[in-house]
Amino acid sequence: MAVQSLKKTVAGTVRMALAAAALAGGLTAPALAQDKVLNAVPYADLRNLDPVWTTAIITRHHAYMIYDTLFAMNSKLEPKPQMVGDYSISDDGMSYSFTLRDGLTFHNGDPVTTADVVASIKRWEARDNAGGALANATESLTAIDDKTFELKLASPFGLVLDTLAGLSGPFIMPEAVAQTDPFEQVKDYTGSGPFVFNEAEWVPGNKVVYDKFEGYVPRDEPADGAAGGKVVKVDRVVWSYLPDPATALAALQTGEIDFWEAPPADLLPVVEANPDTEAGVLDPFGLIVILRPNHLYPPFDKKEARQAMMYAVKQSDYMTAMVGNPDYWQECPSLMMCNTPMETSAGGGEIMLESDMDKAKELMSSVYNGETVVVMHPTDHPSGPTALLTADLLRQMGVKVELQAMDWATLTSRRSSKNAPEDGGWSIFHTRTGVGSASPISHSGVAAGETAWFGWPQNEEVEALRAKWAAEPDQAKRFAIMEELETLMMDTAPFVMLGQITSPSAWRSNVSGMLSSPVLGFWNIEVE
Repeated sequence: MAVQSLKKTVAGTVRMALAAAALAGGLTAPALAQDKVLNAVPYADLRNLDPVWTTAIITRHHAYMIYDTLFAMNSKLEPKPQMVGDYSISDDGMSYSFTLRDGLTFHNGDPVTTADVVASIKRWEARDNAGGALANATESLTAIDDKTFELKLASPFGLVLDTLAGLSGPFIMPEAVAQTDPFEQVKDYTGSGPFVFNEAEWVPGNKVVYDKFEGYVPRDEPADGAAGGKVVKVDRVVWSYLPDPATALAALQTGEIDFWEAPPADLLPVVEANPDTEAGVLDPFGLIVILRPNHLYPPFDKKEARQAMMYAVKQSDYMTAMVGNPDYWQECPSLMMCNTPMETSAGGGEIMLESDMDKAKELMSSVYNGETVVVMHPTDHPSGPTALLTADLLRQMGVKVELQAMDWATLTSRRSSKNAPEDGGWSIFHTRTGVGSASPISHSGVAAGETAWFGWPQNEEVEALRAKWAAEPDQAKRFAIMEELETLMMDTAPFVMLGQITSPSAWRSNVSGMLSSPVLGFWNIEVE
């Protein structure tokens, strides 16, 4: 359809779309007329607020709004101090001393101390892949005084700063909050970040409100990715959950919203044709899309069934269904993120580019005993079409499939369940994950031990290679270890790579200051 024709079609839905949004309460007027408010539409609904309890990207967005981090990645993925002021490393690389910078205050007025930091790190380490690897290499983590803490290693770990600057935290919480069981969600959302979570105005399935934290002291240097000075230039940010793309587009076109995180690629010509709106890719690294099987229950407790999925998929089919426009996706034969230093197809990753259903059927039939496979299907998430393709492939292999529709917020809660598929658990889900997937330490799908991600693979060889990789300072030798690990993973099939995407965002022309970063931060942004 021509741009002009499509634009007329969308224009015809504006009144109905805005009326529906108003009835749902999705679009919110500023609390005060003089406030500068940024109205945004995120890619998903925010239901789970604890970034330790879940790895959902929408929860990570939320975490960067209200919490601060010790270090942060700049736009070149270099670790830079954030809450840390000064730090030193011993000559042998086995001891680190960190001093917090001045002016760190929680939203309730309490100063941030190293007791808060140590408790937050330990809770994060219990669930995070990279944090768990750091914990395994740690001899002690000690608060020396209120502003200084010390980390001593028991074994070499050359990625201490990179790990503390990881996109998944650690996010620093008050000590009492950080003492919450890491397998339970926190109930107190006090942080020390640039925004305060307005819990009173939070309506799950509808809107999230953040107010500027007047007590936040940004760093002196310019904002750069997730690092640098987080200078807040608006009084309030309102996330309105609008799952219908026509509604979101109409709201953007009429100025009811200022920013739309993830418009479908087929609507971008309409955005670009309007002189009042524009589009661009803010995350230059993109996202990988993966299929994650549950290793606890048949048939995917057997590697043959997981290998069958590797042979069954054809990445271009998945990418076309999910994204469409080939300008925004690419095939990737590596289980690590492509276009990064650890990209490798060792072990035969090319099998995921071209479907071999005969081989897939052979492998599946060798272990399948008639179980019903539960595929979770998020109806409001960009990965939704992938579930439909997977269900069809399973049926072609003679597998009984139950495709269970739900919203993304429900999926991110349910995937933490270790119940059997027939008792409220699951067999397969699909998701997107970001530049953390460039490292086997932080990649959600790689860990296979105590900190293993949802799906819960167990493999001592994988864990030994991850530790060996992290301890090796030489880049060439580290890549050789990565190839060994990739070959092992292609055999054990902890997950299936479905392709790699870049996701454009859209905004009004009166919005400026968006940062090039895998983190969606709303500091540095101005609305005129």
